[in-house]
Amino acid sequence: MLNNPSNFMFMLMLMSGSIISISSSSWLGMWMGLEMNLLSFIPMINKNKTPYETESMMMYFLVQAMASVLFLSSILMNEMFNFSMNFYSTYLILMALLMKMGAAPFHFWFPGVMEGIDWMNCLILMTWQKLAPLILISYKLVNNLIMFVIIMSTMIGSVGGLNQNSIRKIMAYSSINHIGWMLSAMMISNNMWMLYFIIYSVMNLSVILMFMSTSVFYITQLFYIKTSPMIKFSMMISMLSLAGLPPFLGFLPKWLVIQNLAMNQSFFMLMFMLMMTLLTLYFYMRIMFSSFMFMNQENKWHSNKSTNEIINASFMLSIIGIPITTWMILY
Repeated sequence: MLNNPSNFMFMLMLMSGSIISISSSSWLGMWMGLEMNLLSFIPMINKNKTPYETESMMMYFLVQAMASVLFLSSILMNEMFNFSMNFYSTYLILMALLMKMGAAPFHFWFPGVMEGIDWMNCLILMTWQKLAPLILISYKLVNNLIMFVIIMSTMIGSVGGLNQNSIRKIMAYSSINHIGWMLSAMMISNNMWMLYFIIYSVMNLSVILMFMSTSVFYITQLFYIKTSPMIKFSMMISMLSLAGLPPFLGFLPKWLVIQNLAMNQSFFMLMFMLMMTLLTLYFYMRIMFSSFMFMNQENKWHSNKSTNEIINASFMLSIIGIPITTWMILY
């Protein structure tokens, strides 16, 4: 990713744009930071200039430009009409930020963009590109709109991934589902959603490292991986962790959100989110069953040197939740 100066420069500008947006004291400064972030990510998407990347780049640019116009209009409306239009401008600001992040029901662009870009850009789109919009949303939290988005995101993120063959689209719908959980954590406290976001980013890193090392993009390709079973085993552990299954790392933030929602007596939303999470577990299991179906063709549990470090890193990131979960149960 950072193998040439232009990629390094765009990556630096991308991170700087998000930091400017987060640290700004005015809404106009936040908008400028988001625009800087957008214009840095566009050339990173289209670095190989393939038709798929060009299509994803155009789709991403058009949707983000629409969200930016909506965001800027709502800021100007807020300044011009002062308090009389404050209620409507808050809703518009939130909708623009949700569109930038890819939360349902503004999610239609997200799987399509994910489908055309490489794994490293997928990782950036699913993690870093959500950070600034999430922090800005936490400044203007409207409970009834956010609750609607939580229900829509968890439902669409679960149902949308059921019939997909592309792993990048499955990861996109998984990300939409996790946005619902992050927003529900945001309704509890800022520390809660930040913890969820950090752990979600770590889990995504471990999963995408596995897919990058094997150059896998579709479920059908997993049948033909003739490398060590250790790769498939690490992939299984990473996917279970991303699904939020105990006792892996991904279970920890979901456990904390479930506990706090139960304490706040949000039982309907909690039950709905848990049922939708079981659906996401189904399409994670599809990926794993596809890779394990032809295990009998391999008989050596060793990995070659090029992927050994990646497997170890991915595996350790996922199972680190086991001692933490045990400690939390005991104490």
